[in-house]
Amino acid sequence: MRAKTVSAVTPLGIAVLALLVERQMHPYEMYQLLIQRREDWIVKVRPGSLYHTVDRMAEQKLVRSAGTDRDGNRPERTIYDITATGRDALTARVTELLANPIREYPLFPLALAEAHNLPADTAVTLLRQRVAALDTEIAELDAMAEFVRSDNVPRVYWLNIEYARTVVAAQVDWLRQLIDQIVDGSLPWQCIKINHSAESRLT
Repeated sequence: MRAKTVSAVTPLGIAVLALLVERQMHPYEMYQLLIQRREDWIVKVRPGSLYHTVDRMAEQKLVRSAGTDRDGNRPERTIYDITATGRDALTARVTELLANPIREYPLFPLALAEAHNLPADTAVTLLRQRVAALDTEIAELDAMAEFVRSDNVPRVYWLNIEYARTVVAAQVDWLRQLIDQIVDGSLPWQCIKINHSAESRLT
């Protein structure tokens, strides 16, 4: 398996290959399963991009056509199967991602780095708004965990839910402390003022 091919397997490609390890299926069934299992929390799932991903992986010999099926009067759908090359690529890519942290450049740390450009009260309002949204996310993750637990899904299949819940909860705890520090003044907040008069002289 060439390193270039392994690195080219996108997050959506990993999800597709993992589904095909379970059984043969057509792209629309893949899409339905990913949404049903809430994989869209960790992978961007769109029908168009999924079909494109399957086509590209077929060209790379990671998946192959295994025939067609027809549901009622709908057009025939191509069923896909994972190849030995695809299994190797899946194993290699998951191994790489588990072992090696990747700098992903999320946007929120950038917003934090530049938050001092806003007045303290505005920053506090916005951070409280974010905490409220994250609290809702935690509740949704808890509901997802309870559902799979009650459905007797082995824990090994939903470690990502546990991880996401832990990360979000840690962010909420840190943000609440940050808000308190801004409000009580223990974190001096120096909002940068734009000198409009100097700015006008330059234009």
